[in-house]
Formats: sequence, C-alpha cells, structure tokens
Amino acid sequence: MSGIRPSIRRVTTATVIYDELYEAIVNMRLVPGTPLQEKALTQQFGVSKTPVREALIRLAEEGLVDIFPQSGTFVSHVPLGAIPEALVIRLALEDTAIKRTAEIATLADIAQLDAKLASQRMLAELGDMDAFHEADEAFHEAIALIAGYPSIWKLLRQVKVQINRARRLTLPVAGRMQQVIGEHVLVRDAIASRDVEAARAAMQAHLNVVLPDVDRLRIEYPNYFV
Repeated sequence: MSGIRPSIRRVTTATVIYDELYEAIVNMRLVPGTPLQEKALTQQFGVSKTPVREALIRLAEEGLVDIFPQSGTFVSHVPLGAIPEALVIRLALEDTAIKRTAEIATLADIAQLDAKLASQRMLAELGDMDAFHEADEAFHEAIALIAGYPSIWKLLRQVKVQINRARRLTLPVAGRMQQVIGEHVLVRDAIASRDVEAARAAMQAHLNVVLPDVDRLRIEYPNYFV
C-alpha cells in the first residue's frame, strides 16, 4: 500500500476513504492491477472493515476497482475503448461551459483564471505533478462555475475519470506541463477577448490532445490498459 499517502488523522467515514483511494488511483500512485487488501486498508485508515468495503464498492461502481470474490480486489485497468466516448461527452459539456463563459466573463472572472494559471506555472516549475493535475482540474472547474453550470463540472468529473488516468501518465513527459499551460492561456485569452468561437476552438484543441497521448501510452504501458 505504499502508493497511498500516510494518513495523519484517524479516518472514520467511507467517504474519506473513498476520496483518498480515488485520488491515489486517478493520479496513478496506485497503478492498474495493484491489489487492494482489505486488511491492509483497515490498518492504513484505522477503521473497521465496513467503511472500507463501502468505499471499495463505490469505486467499483465507478470503474476504478475490480472486485473478484474468490481472488481479491484490484485497481482496474484503464478501459481504452471507453475513452473516445468519454471524450465526446466531455467535449460537448465543456463546449457548453466555455461558450457561456466567453459570453459573460467579468474582469474578476478573468483574474480568477489568471490566478489558476499562476498556480499551474509555479507547480510546473516545482515539478509537482500531483498538485499540477489538481490545478489543471481547478482551471476547468472555474470555467464551468463562471458559466453558472456547477452541475456540468460534477458530471464531467464522473465522465472523464478514465481520461484523467491516461492523461496523468503524460505529465512526466518533458514539456507536457508547459504545453498544458500554453493551451490554457489560449483558452483564457479568448475568454478575455469575448471571442466565443476562438474560445471554443482553443478548448477543443486542448481536449483533443488526449487521443494521440492514449495511442502512445498504450504502447509504453501495455499492462495499464484493456
């Protein structure tokens, strides 16, 4: 269980256990195929078996964990076939959000996006890939919230979980974090200019990068995908 950050306080709810495991799986600290032993998890989190089981069942429902009654529980492999459809859904939802944001964003909203970009630049400089991924998520979430569509972000978080796992593997590639920042800057500038079509095009170009990444990652990490 070395892929999970040590708990600094007693965890008492299935939700917190779920959150910890979710982040570890999506950020690829727990890679596909990793066994999740119930006994080890109860010791890790300082809880009984019940909340651990509840968390694992929830993760299984989201396609992040495979539970085999006779064999054990394992981090699921990334289903390659599900990614194109997830991308289509993500493109449609983010297109709706970016269109509205480009229409209504205020100076304060632009300043908020600038703050997100500044955070990304700092984290890229530090080489903190986990925190950079979270800052990347925060940039997209901010666009949905500015648009007034908080539920879109909730849906996106569910839809793109497998995309995120694949994309997380691309961050160690030299220059990838800087590339993401550059793509975000184009999105931000189009929003600031209230150029709806440019904002939509910039977002689409940014999101479409995931497909060639996956093709390459399938070759580099054959044991991670199914």
